Amino acid sequence: MTTLSLELQQQLASVRHVALDMDGTIYLGSRLFPWTKDFLALLDRLGIGYSFLTNNPTRSVDDYVRKLSEMGIQTAEDNIYTTSLAAIDYIKATYPAAGKLFMLGTPSMVSQFEKAGFRSCADAPDDVPDVLVVAFDPTLTYERLCRAAWWASQGIPYVATNPDRVCPTDRPTVLVDCGSLQKCIEHATGRQPDIVLGKPDPTMLLGICRHHGIRPAEMIMAGDRIYTDIAMARNAGAIGILVLSGETTLETALGTTDPPDLILPDLSALGAILSSSRSSAKNDAPGLIDPQ
Repeated sequence: MTTLSLELQQQLASVRHVALDMDGTIYLGSRLFPWTKDFLALLDRLGIGYSFLTNNPTRSVDDYVRKLSEMGIQTAEDNIYTTSLAAIDYIKATYPAAGKLFMLGTPSMVSQFEKAGFRSCADAPDDVPDVLVVAFDPTLTYERLCRAAWWASQGIPYVATNPDRVCPTDRPTVLVDCGSLQKCIEHATGRQPDIVLGKPDPTMLLGICRHHGIRPAEMIMAGDRIYTDIAMARNAGAIGILVLSGETTLETALGTTDPPDLILPDLSALGAILSSSRSSAKNDAPGLIDPQ
């Protein structure tokens, strides 16, 4: 049991929105955490809004709405922000004439880009893309990885959707994520992406603030990764709360040089803290860990 500082108590009492990482925070792989529905219901009762953010670009927004619905969570497309959407917005703003993309990504992700008006290039040396997009891709083949490295070596504008090294999973394996693919291409060609979008880039979080008319200090970013979720909270000026239900261990969390505002075992502990902050009855909450 640790007492919250007066400053953090005041911040939590004024929270109007919670941005939630998805994999490792509200579910793990295909398994919804048992506390997630109760936590979302609590936010509704407290009058606190929430949005779902993910660095995982493998699914389109429609697919995420469908996945959450199958898990018993009903939400609208406007409440889901993916790195695919961030990449689409960035390419349209930075390379307005771009029409052809060579993409390392799932068919679902590619469909999101095609819906936005882009064409996917073939794996062929004469189908030259305007932009190279590298994302988390469980459907990746060796040939397409080599083609992506080739376009990177040729100086094609190069956008990566997210920096994550691995993707959380409930299976006995390691899911190599976009950050690791970037390292592979860099080792082969010497080329790094021109930009790496997604968390910790604050764009998605600041977009939520604009959409809901709130200040970053009135928002919590809750997630399971220090180097993406918590770093994005820092970069945006939001409250960063780390949950230990996904990638990060307690040992790693306590050893970081840039600690989150709170370290909690899961979202149920955050629910208890928010309830307490609203009632002003108690300053303590079960499972609270002082990162200092």
